[in-house]
Amino acid sequence: MQPAVHIALLAVQFLLPAGPGAEAQAPPAGTQPTDSMTEAAIAARVEIVRTEYGIPHVYAEDLQAFGFAMGWLQLEDYGADVAVGLVRARGEYALHVGRDSIDGDFENRETYLRAVETHALLEPATRSVYAGFAAGVNHYVRLHPEEMPAWMTPTFTAYDAHARDVQSWSRGDAASFVRGLERRGRAGAGEGGASDHSGGLDAAPSFPPSQDGRGWAAAPVSPTRDLEREAYDLDGSNAWAFTADRTTTGNAILLRNPHLTWGAGYYEAHVVVPGALEFYGDFRIGGAFGIIGGFNRRLGWATTNNYPEYSQVYALAEAPGRLDHYVLDGIALPLEERTTTVRYRTRSGGVGEESRSTWWTSAGPVVHRADGWIYVLKDPRHDEFRRGEQFLRMMRSSTLDEWLEVMRMRAHPSSNFTYADADGNAVHYYNARLPQLPHGPTGDTAAVARTSDDIWTELVPFERLPLYVNPPGGYVQQANDTPDYTNLHVPMDRDTMPANLPPRRLRLRSQLSLQLVHETGPISLEDVVTRKHTPRMLLAERTADELVAILRAAKLGPPLLEAVDVLDRWDRTAHADSRGGVLFKAWWEAYEDAADPARLHARTWSPLAPTSTPRGVGDPQAAVVAFRAAVDSLGRAGIPVDAAWGEVHRLVRGSVDAPVSGCEPTLGCFRALSFEDLADGRRAANRGDAWVFAVEFADVPRAYTVLAYGQSPDPESPHFDDQAGLFARGEMKPIRWTRADVDAGAVRRYRPGAAR
Repeated sequence: MQPAVHIALLAVQFLLPAGPGAEAQAPPAGTQPTDSMTEAAIAARVEIVRTEYGIPHVYAEDLQAFGFAMGWLQLEDYGADVAVGLVRARGEYALHVGRDSIDGDFENRETYLRAVETHALLEPATRSVYAGFAAGVNHYVRLHPEEMPAWMTPTFTAYDAHARDVQSWSRGDAASFVRGLERRGRAGAGEGGASDHSGGLDAAPSFPPSQDGRGWAAAPVSPTRDLEREAYDLDGSNAWAFTADRTTTGNAILLRNPHLTWGAGYYEAHVVVPGALEFYGDFRIGGAFGIIGGFNRRLGWATTNNYPEYSQVYALAEAPGRLDHYVLDGIALPLEERTTTVRYRTRSGGVGEESRSTWWTSAGPVVHRADGWIYVLKDPRHDEFRRGEQFLRMMRSSTLDEWLEVMRMRAHPSSNFTYADADGNAVHYYNARLPQLPHGPTGDTAAVARTSDDIWTELVPFERLPLYVNPPGGYVQQANDTPDYTNLHVPMDRDTMPANLPPRRLRLRSQLSLQLVHETGPISLEDVVTRKHTPRMLLAERTADELVAILRAAKLGPPLLEAVDVLDRWDRTAHADSRGGVLFKAWWEAYEDAADPARLHARTWSPLAPTSTPRGVGDPQAAVVAFRAAVDSLGRAGIPVDAAWGEVHRLVRGSVDAPVSGCEPTLGCFRALSFEDLADGRRAANRGDAWVFAVEFADVPRAYTVLAYGQSPDPESPHFDDQAGLFARGEMKPIRWTRADVDAGAVRRYRPGAAR
């Protein structure tokens, strides 16, 4: 077998003509680029009303016009990046910018072809939105070429928009598995010993990687993609829902509070399509269906990251003497070679072409090969193409039963969904495309598959995934931990759950979340907003008193004793005006470095005391050493030990430079913020709380929202920093829902393409 990569340089133009017979059959409507007359006709069916803070309220005559408006708006506020993203989704970015961008094109080319293959299988309503979105992008590109790269052309189709929602197998999971093999190989785990698993299968031998000199190529794996996944795992969200009998008004309430890098592209919008759709929420920049959370008149939902183990690696035996075959069910079966070709711009301005092949088995792509074993990744996300369709159906649902029926699609592969509605319901659903394993979980090793029955073929049934509907106490909560403690009145019974759920976990942020909602009496929408912005720091509540006692017993000198006095007087919060938190955070960071990780706390977290552990200081000697280091580090940075939290921790955006309350989730803050260092020693919020909404399902939804980094990333836009001060003060703005209220707050009315 020859190496599965080849490169050719072609003397052709950037846009190659279609092959023979390309015009023999016209493509379906919406899958060819629109022209200016068509775009103008769709634009005439849309009115956009901008209210305060640049919030767009879209009034569209049909779903295609809704998609058109969203495509236009995203470019209007976020510029060329949206159109460039569609070029990437097509797998043609390197064709315009050069070979350095070719890796992403290979993966995207696969999902784009899947979009073309499956587009006709989508519901007509979904296809209409995709077609409209592409037309809206084309219209903006056509009218504003000066804002685009010179190579950009208005040739987007519904396929391009759809490709953003098609999923593939995880290169990150593959890279993680291969690196695990490498680590075990370096540790001397290459003897090939097997161990039994609960499903009766052998664990695959952990072999060190080998450079196959026989011309065989595994599926490409990308360390960069894996790092992206690890960064994603560090992010999270908070969500609450309260039943009608838990609130002061008798209306259910929902809170959504995602945590991502500021600039992650949350975009606030309100959409009305008479007879078809009315929805208010966050439309993530870049695609037609970035609707991760929001609400209509009758119901709404919030998402929080969950971390199911999707992919399963299987080890299949090579067929003896036949490198292009593997053995399953006692039969030698051929490997299938799948080749993807990508074009790129050469340094001389021509077009180059490169092809890469991936080898496939009936179970999935081959990601590694060593010493007679073929390692195959089976990913339940691969080839799923209906994510946009699911979100559109969720947006149009009106009852809990209807919404849950849509959720059975599981086309969106993961996330906890926290839900509330006008009927007074509060629900939590652990959504996951979780494989139903015919064997026990194997962790980061592979399971040996000798027969087809050894390999999973179906998802865990919907009915077996955790679902809480109106539990006692009238609340559900999620802060990115496992669903075991969604509601303290009904701890989850693990014996009834799939064995491959992640291990139970309840970190400090989740524990504070539970303290804020569990058995606290009737709650109002305004109470929810106030509690959301609590500056409490649960780690300090659990450790600071003991730390002070340890430090006083250490007989420290006067300068350090003064610092101890600061800690003693501190209120244990990350409130902007609070003094002592800066010193405590510096101590904790030094203590984590100095102490044995297993001895950080006097009492580690235990499922027997899930909401009161961990607590205390487990390594007093290291605590004293870390305190000296913390005081020294603050001194070197010119920061007083009694500095107010907000003197150091700031919200810096545009003309706003303001103190801000909140801290890192690892410190136990529910108002989760992370910070980057500034040149002057201060720290600026750059991650965590940003887009927040809280909604009460009255006859007319009543809600508050805030988006810290505003509706535009353009520093010249008035909506770059106009919500930053609001966010820094822990305030939120009321939404406008009715047409009369929108009209009363109108700042600008226009149709896409109208003069600015």
